[in-house]
Amino acid sequence: MTDIRALYNPGIMAADLALEGSLLAQDDGLETAVILSLFTDRRANRDDVLPDDGGSRRGWWGDLAPPIVDGAPVLDDRIGSRLWLLAREKQVPEVLTRAQDYAEEALAWLIDDGIAEAVRVTTSIGRPGILTLAVSIERPAGGGVDFKFDQAWLAQSERIPA
Repeated sequence: MTDIRALYNPGIMAADLALEGSLLAQDDGLETAVILSLFTDRRANRDDVLPDDGGSRRGWWGDLAPPIVDGAPVLDDRIGSRLWLLAREKQVPEVLTRAQDYAEEALAWLIDDGIAEAVRVTTSIGRPGILTLAVSIERPAGGGVDFKFDQAWLAQSERIPA
């Protein structure tokens, strides 16, 4: 599977398309797929608590109508993650657990599509205001890849006991 390469820059905690000379670089690994899965806003579920009063459930417009496969809608085939819902949450253990759940939900398609045998996500507070996601992907043919991402957390910091 070849993608246009997205390159994560930890200094600015964002990704951008990578260039090779004047052409877009290609990614034969999983980095771009993982970046898009984690940092694209998935549409919030109807019962999710939204982080602001605007009422926007965000997400990719294509997720408004589920794809039809063999005549039936595929309701759980959505793009991105719900990590954006945590932007204004306190930095407490329960929220780290939700971040892990959201990240694993966003990456579950790798297992469903046979690209990965297993996906493990560990979350932590890298430093106040920063959510760290460590992703480990085990490939079906053996071997694996690991990624680490820091994401700015807009919430007010609250100490987590060691």
